[in-house]
Amino acid sequence: MDLSLVLGAPPFTYLVFTAGLVGWVAWMTGQALAATWRPLWQALPYGVLLAAANRFFLHALFGGTLLSASGFVIDVLLLIAFAALAYRLTHVHKMVTQYPWLFERTGLFGWREKGNGA
Repeated sequence: MDLSLVLGAPPFTYLVFTAGLVGWVAWMTGQALAATWRPLWQALPYGVLLAAANRFFLHALFGGTLLSASGFVIDVLLLIAFAALAYRLTHVHKMVTQYPWLFERTGLFGWREKGNGA
Protein backbone atom coordinates (compact mmCIF):
# COMPACT_ATOMS: atom_id res chain seq x y z
CA MET A 1 0.00 0.00 0.00
CA ASP A 2 1.18 3.48 -0.86
CA LEU A 3 1.98 5.56 2.22
CA SER A 4 0.73 8.69 0.45
CA LEU A 5 -2.78 7.23 0.39
CA VAL A 6 -2.73 6.54 4.13
CA LEU A 7 -1.29 9.93 5.13
CA GLY A 8 -3.13 11.95 2.51
CA ALA A 9 0.11 13.65 1.41
CA PRO A 10 3.59 12.62 0.25
CA PRO A 11 5.54 11.18 3.21
CA PHE A 12 8.33 13.78 3.17
CA THR A 13 5.85 16.65 3.00
CA TYR A 14 3.79 15.09 5.76
CA LEU A 15 6.83 14.59 7.97
CA VAL A 16 8.19 18.11 7.53
CA PHE A 17 4.87 19.97 7.68
CA THR A 18 2.84 17.89 10.15
CA ALA A 19 5.52 16.56 12.49
CA GLY A 20 7.66 19.66 12.14
CA LEU A 21 5.59 22.82 11.88
CA VAL A 22 2.17 21.72 13.15
CA GLY A 23 3.85 19.44 15.72
CA TRP A 24 5.65 22.48 17.08
CA VAL A 25 2.32 24.29 17.39
CA ALA A 26 0.89 21.29 19.27
CA TRP A 27 3.97 21.28 21.52
CA MET A 28 3.47 24.96 22.34
CA THR A 29 -0.23 24.27 22.98
CA GLY A 30 0.69 21.60 25.53
CA GLN A 31 3.12 23.96 27.22
CA ALA A 32 0.53 26.73 27.36
CA LEU A 33 -2.05 24.39 28.90
CA ALA A 34 0.39 23.31 31.60
CA ALA A 35 1.71 26.82 32.22
CA THR A 36 -1.81 28.09 32.92
CA TRP A 37 -2.70 25.08 35.09
CA ARG A 38 -5.42 23.83 32.76
CA PRO A 39 -6.36 20.11 32.69
CA LEU A 40 -4.79 17.77 30.14
CA TRP A 41 -8.13 16.79 28.58
CA GLN A 42 -8.25 20.23 26.98
CA ALA A 43 -5.51 19.07 24.62
CA LEU A 44 -8.10 16.83 22.89
CA PRO A 45 -10.22 19.54 21.25
CA TYR A 46 -7.11 21.55 20.40
CA GLY A 47 -5.59 18.47 18.79
CA VAL A 48 -8.70 17.93 16.67
CA LEU A 49 -8.73 21.59 15.57
CA LEU A 50 -5.02 21.51 14.74
CA ALA A 51 -5.49 18.30 12.74
CA ALA A 52 -8.33 19.89 10.75
CA ALA A 53 -6.17 22.95 10.03
CA ASN A 54 -3.29 20.65 9.08
CA ARG A 55 -5.53 18.76 6.62
CA PHE A 56 -6.59 22.04 5.04
CA PHE A 57 -3.03 23.37 4.70
CA LEU A 58 -1.74 20.08 3.29
CA HIS A 59 -4.51 20.25 0.70
CA ALA A 60 -4.16 23.95 -0.13
CA LEU A 61 -0.36 24.19 -0.19
CA PHE A 62 0.82 20.75 -1.27
CA GLY A 63 -2.12 19.17 -3.10
CA GLY A 64 -2.79 16.57 -0.42
CA THR A 65 -6.09 14.84 0.17
CA LEU A 66 -8.44 17.07 2.14
CA LEU A 67 -10.87 14.41 3.33
CA SER A 68 -8.48 11.61 4.22
CA ALA A 69 -9.97 9.81 7.21
CA SER A 70 -6.82 7.82 7.95
CA GLY A 71 -4.66 10.94 7.59
CA PHE A 72 -6.95 12.88 9.91
CA VAL A 73 -6.88 10.16 12.59
CA ILE A 74 -3.09 9.92 12.36
CA ASP A 75 -2.86 13.72 12.59
CA VAL A 76 -5.07 13.84 15.67
CA LEU A 77 -3.13 11.10 17.46
CA LEU A 78 0.26 12.58 16.58
CA LEU A 79 -0.65 16.12 17.57
CA ILE A 80 -2.30 15.09 20.82
CA ALA A 81 0.80 13.02 21.64
CA PHE A 82 3.02 16.08 21.09
CA ALA A 83 0.75 18.25 23.23
CA ALA A 84 0.51 15.64 26.01
CA LEU A 85 4.28 15.16 26.13
CA ALA A 86 4.89 18.90 26.33
CA TYR A 87 2.14 19.22 28.95
CA ARG A 88 3.68 16.57 31.19
CA LEU A 89 7.23 17.91 30.91
CA THR A 90 6.08 21.47 31.64
CA HIS A 91 3.82 20.38 34.49
CA VAL A 92 6.63 18.44 36.18
CA HIS A 93 9.00 21.37 35.75
CA LYS A 94 6.49 23.78 37.29
CA MET A 95 5.78 21.52 40.25
CA VAL A 96 9.41 21.07 41.24
CA THR A 97 10.46 24.68 40.61
CA GLN A 98 7.46 26.46 42.14
CA TYR A 99 7.21 24.16 45.16
CA PRO A 100 10.80 23.05 45.88
CA TRP A 101 10.07 22.60 49.60
CA LEU A 102 7.29 20.10 48.82
CA PHE A 103 8.37 18.15 45.75
CA GLU A 104 11.48 16.71 44.14
CA ARG A 105 11.95 15.38 40.64
CA THR A 106 12.02 11.60 40.25
CA GLY A 107 12.81 11.54 36.56
CA LEU A 108 11.81 13.24 33.37
CA PHE A 109 8.09 12.65 33.84
CA GLY A 110 7.51 12.56 37.57
CA TRP A 111 7.91 14.05 41.01
CA ARG A 112 7.32 12.97 44.57
CA GLU A 113 6.77 14.58 47.93
CA LYS A 114 9.91 15.28 49.87
CA GLY A 115 10.39 13.25 53.01
CA ASN A 116 10.39 14.82 56.46
CA GLY A 117 14.16 14.49 56.74
CA ALA A 118 14.87 16.13 53.38
